[in-house]
Amino acid sequence: MRGLRRGEAAGLRWCDVDLDGKTAVISQQLQQYDGKLAVCPPKTPHSARAIALDHTTVTALRAHRDRQRAEAAAFGPGYHPSGYVFTGLNGDPMAPDRLTRTFKTLAAQAGLPPVRLHDLRHGAATLALAAGVDLRTVQEMLGHASIVLTADTYTSVLPDVARTAAEKVASLIIKAGCLVPGTRRHRRRQGRRAQHSRRKRGGGGRPSPTRRSRAHAGRQIGRPRRRSRARPR
Repeated sequence: MRGLRRGEAAGLRWCDVDLDGKTAVISQQLQQYDGKLAVCPPKTPHSARAIALDHTTVTALRAHRDRQRAEAAAFGPGYHPSGYVFTGLNGDPMAPDRLTRTFKTLAAQAGLPPVRLHDLRHGAATLALAAGVDLRTVQEMLGHASIVLTADTYTSVLPDVARTAAEKVASLIIKAGCLVPGTRRHRRRQGRRAQHSRRKRGGGGRPSPTRRSRAHAGRQIGRPRRRSRARPR
């Protein structure tokens, strides 16, 4: 849901997750070299970040932590409390390749089409953009070094986002046009009351053709009438 890289998910620890505050800090990643796991810094300086967690993700993490504690109790004295979020049955952290194999197994059991674990990262960004999240926020969520990289990667989604933004701007302008300037009061519509008041004044629903505007001649929309000059006798 939040677009973590595979190594970032493997290196996530419970001390990095604040379930009550609904945040997670990405400060390291796990990579495998010569068959051994190594703790590494994030991919780029921008990859070290704090991400917000939604209510559904927080609920899933709480349930996962409860299962992990139950597995630790069932394993016995040999359990290794490593403090990582994703671990094996003995408590050791999972290598990124093992995360990929586990995800493939779960996807096949769920009847999903072939999909890579990294595709979940792209899916999170695509859904965020489709939901109207601005590009800068998506860049910070993914930990991209540049907003240009985010725009180039998800350029196919941006036209739909731009159309949605255009519709929102248009609706806002139309809504603002219905208000009296400087207030939140709606303009009065020229309905039956206005027609009735004009008829009362003798207008019959239409402005009198002989009625002259009181505005200055230079501000009148139509051509001002010329004054008739008195002919000399």
